[in-house]
Amino acid sequence: MGYVIGVDVGGTFTDVVLRGTSGETCAAKCPSTPDDPIAGILAGVTRALGDRDPAQVTRVVHATTLATNAVLERRGARVAYVTTRGFRAAVPLGRYARVEEDRYDLRFTPPPPPVSPGDCFEVTERVSARGEVLTPLDEESVRRVAAVIAARGIESAAVCLLHSYANPAHERRVAQLLRETVPNVVASSEIWPEIREYERATTTIVSAYVGPLMASYLSRLRERLAELGIRAPVHVMESGGGVISAELAARRAVATIESGPAAGVLAAAGAGFADAISFDMGGTTAKACVVRGGRPEVTREFHVGGKGSFGGRRAGTGVPIKTPAIDLAEVGAGGGSVAWLDPAGALRVGPRSAGAAPGPACYGLGGSEPTVTDANLVLGYLSPALSAGAIPLSPASAGKALDRLAEPLGVSRERAAYAVHEIVSAAMASAVHVVTVQRGIDPRGFTLVAFGGAGPMHAARVAGRFGIATVAVPAYCGVASALGLLSGELSTDRVLSRLDARDPAAIFDALAAEAAADLGIALSGPGVRVSRAVDVRFQGQSHDLTVEWSPDRARLESRFFRRYEEVYGIAQRGRVELVSYRVRVTTPAGADPPAPEAGPPGGLSGPVGARRAYFPERGGYAEVPVHTRDTLRRAGGLDGPAIVEDAESTIVVPPGWAAVLAPDLAVHLTRGGRA
Repeated sequence: MGYVIGVDVGGTFTDVVLRGTSGETCAAKCPSTPDDPIAGILAGVTRALGDRDPAQVTRVVHATTLATNAVLERRGARVAYVTTRGFRAAVPLGRYARVEEDRYDLRFTPPPPPVSPGDCFEVTERVSARGEVLTPLDEESVRRVAAVIAARGIESAAVCLLHSYANPAHERRVAQLLRETVPNVVASSEIWPEIREYERATTTIVSAYVGPLMASYLSRLRERLAELGIRAPVHVMESGGGVISAELAARRAVATIESGPAAGVLAAAGAGFADAISFDMGGTTAKACVVRGGRPEVTREFHVGGKGSFGGRRAGTGVPIKTPAIDLAEVGAGGGSVAWLDPAGALRVGPRSAGAAPGPACYGLGGSEPTVTDANLVLGYLSPALSAGAIPLSPASAGKALDRLAEPLGVSRERAAYAVHEIVSAAMASAVHVVTVQRGIDPRGFTLVAFGGAGPMHAARVAGRFGIATVAVPAYCGVASALGLLSGELSTDRVLSRLDARDPAAIFDALAAEAAADLGIALSGPGVRVSRAVDVRFQGQSHDLTVEWSPDRARLESRFFRRYEEVYGIAQRGRVELVSYRVRVTTPAGADPPAPEAGPPGGLSGPVGARRAYFPERGGYAEVPVHTRDTLRRAGGLDGPAIVEDAESTIVVPPGWAAVLAPDLAVHLTRGGRA
């Protein structure tokens, strides 16, 4: 018997799933511990293990928001930025687009650059875009810079020389000289050798910024797990949905920026629907992503801390990162989102969250402000008999919190609670709108796959706004992100920019060899897959699109023309050029995880119950049946209004919807009732 463990650390809860080789599955949900995330992880792992032998754990897979939080909260390492003479000011000047409310701010101040202007340095050298040496490297200028960096006590440096993607020799030598006095040096040619010096620079800087923090965190995590008796390898989810070793995550920390949200999308992609919308609502945020052909949409540039409408991110805001990441929209709408009245007396929900501490009022941990969880408890959607991560829920405390909203609004407690429920559903629907309608995708033919501790309570209402007829709530939906980690394969990406290279095959072979070395595998090993892609653009244009590689030039151009029309809605033809070459190497992390064992997920079974829940279609509170997945299976399905309870989440079936249990233990909600 062996076990694998998936750990997802969220803003409110830390989710842990343990699965054995027989399919035995155990889930645990514990409050997150922001001051020491490892403490929450250990609590969840201990609970999931129970009396099992920790020495039988063969792998631990972790999704973390550590890197993202470090950038947003500006608590990474102090970084020195080293570049080609004449380009020191590029990063401090930055690039910022005034969007949303910033457009009207007469006192607008751009956010501070990722590196202080005084910590930006120049060295004498110059390479052309074709890789020709125009000015030889002056090593003495590098040594002078290294001396200043060391004298200032800066222990992390980012090196990004102009056009080093075309010829990395100068950059590698600069990094080598800096490493004689600076403990942590990151070179852009080692991290992401792609055109566009500003994006390449910020990507390198962020890697140097969060790298020491990530290395220290993962080292401490391994030590603390070892104290429990777990000495298995620790893997980390990367932004693009693959899994990398903890050692590689420490070296390429920038690849983990979107680690947390990626795991949930993998769970949605594995739900068995070719075209799906991943809908993940936890305690702090809600995230949406499109899955087409069983594969999630992937972007190759995103912005950390960027601004935009309803979870979308505008180019020119935040810090641009040039690594593959699952393309999703995220809004500050979760179970812990605080409901409040603005100066005009209008009801708002979020984006501020009560988080794990003090949490919603109903947790009884010191929180007093009304949250979405409090509203759902007042509405009867949540049962006081259940608990959130071992925290008992108090209806009395939730009611008092909602009264603080109801009184100034001049409405009843339940009307205020339902208004909170509707507003947060609308906020989450806006994230779905960003990844579908805003991109020309009709969501009506998709299945909404809902999970997270709060997602299944709102899923049918969100789906109804778009005319989506089917909602799927997978087994263990409350910890689906942690479960999705167990299906992640070891994978990493490599890229190299070369304008119309003469020998693409040689570039692909070299990139594949580097990626395999990162993973510590042989390309000829069993189950190893190598995918190749290329960035293509029309001659004279400055931006490109990524398409699957083909050595047949006519076929490659045809793919580009088709992709161009999909993105821009214009059928264009003309001469094209190849810009960058991409490789992704993937290998199984171990034996494929078995399906969950048959039986009621989460351990909930027993007779059908009933309780009062609020549905405006029924005129207010109504007595509705309460099922578990086990009783739902025995009943053969039911029509709403009804409630289906799991150990970690609750599914609300509104009037006009029906629920049935699928063979894979997922609950399928269909609009219009049972046929």
